[in-house]
Amino acid sequence: MWVFGYGSLIWKVDFPYVTKIVGYISGFQRKFYQHSVDHRGIPGKPGRVVTLVPGAETDKVYGIAYQISEQDRAIVIDHLDYREKGGYVRTPILFYPKDKVKDPFEIIIYVADNDNPQYAGPADEDVIAHQVVNSKGPSGTNVEYVFNLAKAMRNIAPDVVDEHLFTIERKVQSLLKHNSSSVVFSTTLS
Repeated sequence: MWVFGYGSLIWKVDFPYVTKIVGYISGFQRKFYQHSVDHRGIPGKPGRVVTLVPGAETDKVYGIAYQISEQDRAIVIDHLDYREKGGYVRTPILFYPKDKVKDPFEIIIYVADNDNPQYAGPADEDVIAHQVVNSKGPSGTNVEYVFNLAKAMRNIAPDVVDEHLFTIERKVQSLLKHNSSSVVFSTTLS
């Protein structure tokens, strides 16, 4: 069995696996359209995390495929079902290894569709960035999630530009810099 990581599963792997392969799935886009009240936010003040939304046939979402051994399959599925409980469901899809020598193969992804109660939907990227900067949950800050995902994507697919992810990252950095400058400015006036 293979599992695809396109969000925190890229940089926060907390389950046993045999091997991993960088590659992509097609026909989707990675978007910060899912609320998180169990990891990167709390009820009443949700964070924003990524999910997959339908895109054009030519759209690709890069990530990492993890091969799970048969002996660990049940444990990993139970763990991921719990970890992704905030509206995500398991779905099989075709995975294309970045190494073109390897053939595509079926993989399991966790997708939060727009019918789940935590689905936040499209929003202005400035609004998403503000929500990210102001959210923290049991797994840490929402800022950490965005920065770790952007860094991981640059490491595994340096030639791929994920416009939505990198735009959110830039906007969050700008807000943090502005907020930091405001704090420094207000402190110097005291």
